[in-house]
Amino acid sequence: MKQKVVVVTPHPDDETLGCGGTLLKHKQNNDEINWLIVTSMDDGYAEDVRKHRELEVEQVAACYGFHRIERLTFEPARLDTVPLSELIRAIGDAFATIRPTTVYLPNRHDIHSDHKIVFDAASACTKWFRYPYIRRVLAYETLSETHFNINPDTRGFMPNVFVDISLFLQQKIDIMKIYESELKEHPFPRSVEAMKALSCIRGSQIGVEAAEAFMLLKESL
Repeated sequence: MKQKVVVVTPHPDDETLGCGGTLLKHKQNNDEINWLIVTSMDDGYAEDVRKHRELEVEQVAACYGFHRIERLTFEPARLDTVPLSELIRAIGDAFATIRPTTVYLPNRHDIHSDHKIVFDAASACTKWFRYPYIRRVLAYETLSETHFNINPDTRGFMPNVFVDISLFLQQKIDIMKIYESELKEHPFPRSVEAMKALSCIRGSQIGVEAAEAFMLLKESL
């Protein structure tokens, strides 16, 4: 059965790092894929930087062939100053427009506060009695965020769903290269080498060349 997928990203590039291969696989399977971007560069950034980021987002969106892109305008790295109810309302409105059956969220225990807050707000928008069309919710892992939390009391990322992306890994890397300012040389965590290494490790867990891993948080059969 055709799925309606939405990937919720605190920032552009999270979609590719976290589940780029899986999105491409959804697209190959004729599923509808959608993108919800929660933050947007404001006037605090130089105009040329903002224009370049807009061009990157347009190019990335074209590579995936998203059915719909919902863009919120919250300021990055300042979500902790926004009332949670406001963020929930904005994400809920986007879900009501997209009506997804499958939702991909950032991991609750990522080191970046934006990821934590987006998870809390988006997970509040998965209640069956308000959003009955949502059947499946998963958390993705993000290089430089998911594995950098050193709080010993924090629950680590423990995946229980793996997606074979062997046929899509190179395309995922090529898309990530569009984000020129985000992808750097090894040993920077957002590097081609790190992307390949993580996909190799996840692939080895299920016996394939490359995979992406997720935590299944909810599923209604």
